[in-house]
Amino acid sequence: MSQFSILVAGKAAATTGQTVYPAVIAASIIQASDPLHTIAIIVKENEPLLVKTDKASTIGLQFEGQEPIYGHEQVLRKLIETFPEQLHAQGELVNEWVDFTLNRLSSTDFKQTQAAIEELNHHLTLRTYLVGYSLSLADVAVWGALRGSNAAYLNIKKGYFVNLARWFRHIEANERVSKGVDTLREELNAKKKVKSQSSNYEIGLLDTEKGVVTRFPPEPSGYLHIGHAKAAMLNQYFAQQYNGKLIIRFDDTNPTKEKQEFEDSILEDLALLGVKGDIFSYSSDHFQTLYNYAIKMIELGKAYCDDTEQLKMREERMEGIASARRDTSVEENLRIFKEEMTEATEIGKKYCLRAKISVDNPNKALRDPVIYRCNPTPHHRTGSKWKLYPTYDFTCPIVDSIEGVTHALRTIEYRDRNDQYAWMIDTLGLRKVHIWDFSRLNFVKTLLSKRKLTWFVEQGLVWGWDDPRFPTVRGIRRRGMTIEGLKQFILSQGPSKNVVNLDWTIIWATNKKIIDPIAPRHTAVFKENAVTANVIGLDKVTVEDKPVHGKNAELGTKKVYFGKQLILDQADAASFKEGEEITLMSWGNAFVSNVQKSPESGLVTSLDLTLHLEGDFKKTEKKVTWLESQEQKLVDVELVDFDYLITKDKLEEEDDVKDFLTKETEFRVAAFADENVQGLKVGDIMQFERKGYYRLDQQAEGGKPAVFFNIPTGKK
Repeated sequence: MSQFSILVAGKAAATTGQTVYPAVIAASIIQASDPLHTIAIIVKENEPLLVKTDKASTIGLQFEGQEPIYGHEQVLRKLIETFPEQLHAQGELVNEWVDFTLNRLSSTDFKQTQAAIEELNHHLTLRTYLVGYSLSLADVAVWGALRGSNAAYLNIKKGYFVNLARWFRHIEANERVSKGVDTLREELNAKKKVKSQSSNYEIGLLDTEKGVVTRFPPEPSGYLHIGHAKAAMLNQYFAQQYNGKLIIRFDDTNPTKEKQEFEDSILEDLALLGVKGDIFSYSSDHFQTLYNYAIKMIELGKAYCDDTEQLKMREERMEGIASARRDTSVEENLRIFKEEMTEATEIGKKYCLRAKISVDNPNKALRDPVIYRCNPTPHHRTGSKWKLYPTYDFTCPIVDSIEGVTHALRTIEYRDRNDQYAWMIDTLGLRKVHIWDFSRLNFVKTLLSKRKLTWFVEQGLVWGWDDPRFPTVRGIRRRGMTIEGLKQFILSQGPSKNVVNLDWTIIWATNKKIIDPIAPRHTAVFKENAVTANVIGLDKVTVEDKPVHGKNAELGTKKVYFGKQLILDQADAASFKEGEEITLMSWGNAFVSNVQKSPESGLVTSLDLTLHLEGDFKKTEKKVTWLESQEQKLVDVELVDFDYLITKDKLEEEDDVKDFLTKETEFRVAAFADENVQGLKVGDIMQFERKGYYRLDQQAEGGKPAVFFNIPTGKK
């Protein structure tokens, strides 16, 4: 079954249709000739080109699992090369008319094409078709170019070219030809009704009219990270978009790494993200079926048992050298698999089962991949029933097919394995599954490899899988990322195939938009070298209820203390000049009457302030935070900020992570906070004014300060 998409620049279809219509109509005829050909027409709305740097890219063609090609000539010739019989494209005369279409009818200047149209009119005297006595690609290509040219179409409709007009109406009456035009017009009209924000989700999934079933198959060997979150949310998005179903399936095929702890955490994180499967399953549900298919593959001569030493096997695969065991007989392979590997005997544990695909295919994923390994470790669900387990590459296509998955949406890192995936299904005669690759979320100075993240945990370089420096869902939530912010960011990225290394500033800027309107405002003063300020002429302390958020009254109020003795940050006090007017935030203006400094250190030790509450705060340069310190029960807090765990933007495969560790990644500063902070709960997000947004990680208790984690805002 040949499956492909025709990609169309929306503006080009309207203004330069002569470069678009021939291939679209050819695709329609291909589909009509064989119902098994699945074709999608994808329109990029309001765009004159599909690729801005390619002037020929008014139209494109993409076969499933391949990169797209662009240009009306390249697309049409590729269709001819792939479907010559369906298009009736054989013969030199047909090729001449295709050249005629591409070279003489594709211009946007009607004066240049008029001579060609006159030649056509003359050629069609006493002719029903351009070549022979039936419809051929010659008619399709020429008619499509004329139909797509507004000027040519208008002249033909007015009857200026009698023979051409007769032929044109005759071809137009052919349902297979007109259907291509109708399909394109329907797609163009539908685009006008689609909201612009969803345009990047129009990826042209094939066979959606038959129902859509997607799946998210996490391995319970670690915590869900932001890359997994994208995969889960996109699979749910497309299942819902087509009123289909989402399968959540734990790929539990490696008992050595899997734990119930990881499974529980993944389910909890998915629930927080709003990802709810319609069907829930485990790969281990199908262990017997997978085992049977492995035996079938051996019986077909498509798999063999191999005890080649691991390092040598890797070298042979890289060099394209056949294993010495590749031609072992079917009978011997069955014996080893059933008697030795299945029982995980000492001999059996030396073997693995490999698919017999290719020795030296340029795509190394096809070089006889391992599909079964011995592992006597008890499985957390099936116990000791099995002593050998299938690999992900063997399990995934088979279970996808038998569970009813229609569209496997997965990250582009699996692209080299797409052919392998298809080979497994074809070899075993299973129902086919469509594959769509989307780009993986990559961030600068960030590791998403589960193996490397595990190393950080095991080395004690982080506090655990929920460390705020980790890209796990739990880690970034602990840092202060909201679920809504995470969801908005992931959905804004869409299912694009473009691989980019994103800066964290983008996602944190998205999060700031969520938290800024709802984060209550509080005040903190750094303990180190805090400066005491004496407010002249004030004898008593007063307490007022003030809005906890100046622009969101619904958040309620907080108690603000006004009194004779204040504390301020050293940095603010050091910037004051005697006689300068400043603004005490949430109070009013004051003059700096006196500044006392230590002769040894030069640090400010105390200030005298004289209130000038009628002063205009708009005219002051310095607006500072402060805390009344005589009667207010200040709260001891610790403000924590973090740096990246690694120093390099992107680690390459050959890089050793130990060579790129950031020496110091955790920064703690002691501070005093206003007494209202005492009422916050763990997980609450707030703002210490002029210091940033924070999330409460630990409440103050047992003489220990409350711990707040700084939330990045997207500013570097």
